[in-house]
Amino acid sequence: MHALITADTMGGVWTYAREIVTGLVRRGVRVTLVSFGEIPTQQQTAWMDPLQFVDFRPTAFRLEWMQDSERDIELSSEYLAGIVREVKPDILHLNQYCYGDLPVDVPRIVVAHSDVVSWWVAVHGEQPRESRWMRWYRETVERGLSAATTVVAPSRCMIDAVSTYYTCLPQSAVVYNGRNRNLFNPHITKERYALSVGRLWDAGKQVSLLNQIDPPLPVYVAGSEEHPETGCRTRRSNTHNVQFKGMQNETQLRYLYARAGIYVATSRYEPFGLAPLEAALSRCAILANDIASFREIWGDHACYFETNDPASLQRELQNLDRDQGQRARYANAAYQHALGHYTTERMIDDYLDLYRSVVAAEATAA
Repeated sequence: MHALITADTMGGVWTYAREIVTGLVRRGVRVTLVSFGEIPTQQQTAWMDPLQFVDFRPTAFRLEWMQDSERDIELSSEYLAGIVREVKPDILHLNQYCYGDLPVDVPRIVVAHSDVVSWWVAVHGEQPRESRWMRWYRETVERGLSAATTVVAPSRCMIDAVSTYYTCLPQSAVVYNGRNRNLFNPHITKERYALSVGRLWDAGKQVSLLNQIDPPLPVYVAGSEEHPETGCRTRRSNTHNVQFKGMQNETQLRYLYARAGIYVATSRYEPFGLAPLEAALSRCAILANDIASFREIWGDHACYFETNDPASLQRELQNLDRDQGQRARYANAAYQHALGHYTTERMIDDYLDLYRSVVAAEATAA
């Protein structure tokens, strides 16, 4: 089988693409990978070096959620359609909505990782105001969803969101994200600090919540402070025992996960959340904001603070810090839950089953 997969290099979708591409190639699938957003660095693409059967086509076309991206989307769609006609894949695995209606005769899976409207509602409590760009964005997403053979999301919450804010989905499936357990170390002795990972400029990640408490132990925050569109850096201060580490490379992050006793998931918008999963695979106790997607993903295997409430976050963090037994129980529960549900192997199994069923259905219909 030959899959053409799209990705962007500016966030968690790149990590997701790494897991998908690596897993598929190791199962004998030929992959053409096309990236958008920014040309990736050598460090970002080093994981491809040992892989065979990967045809990588990096581009710097702007992404659909960026302002004034209309012309780039038009040009990148033409470019992508040309690649499809050139390499003739069996299936398209599209991680952007805008390519769902690509004018090619190939079955396509569109993956709904996140979107502007549901992010806005989670952050602001209401839908965004109408504007020329917002009308274009909504129409672009709706066309892509409607033209998809199947729409996939990493949680039922995300399927519900795109159904609510855009269009009734023709066919949909939930495929939970997975990570390679071998990349993380759950066996190192823990130190007395908590960790949180998230873009400081993204209000959906709500890292600012940590600046509203006086934590009883050091809290390290890793993540970008510079907005990818504006270039503006987020104002922050190292106060109240909260230490901002800035961007961390993979080795640095793995060390932080391995040593952290607690992972604090502050997001108010998180369709899945790869960082909490990485923390769970490192045997951290997860303290999560009480939102529907975290409840769906982690159930009783995480500790929760009241939704967006800094006082509750303070109390639960103090309780976990004081009670070593409780902290260990939550850490072990998250670790075992991750191993049972959110590994790369399970994710690849699910996608291969989906690929085969979609391709077979299209062949029968033809």
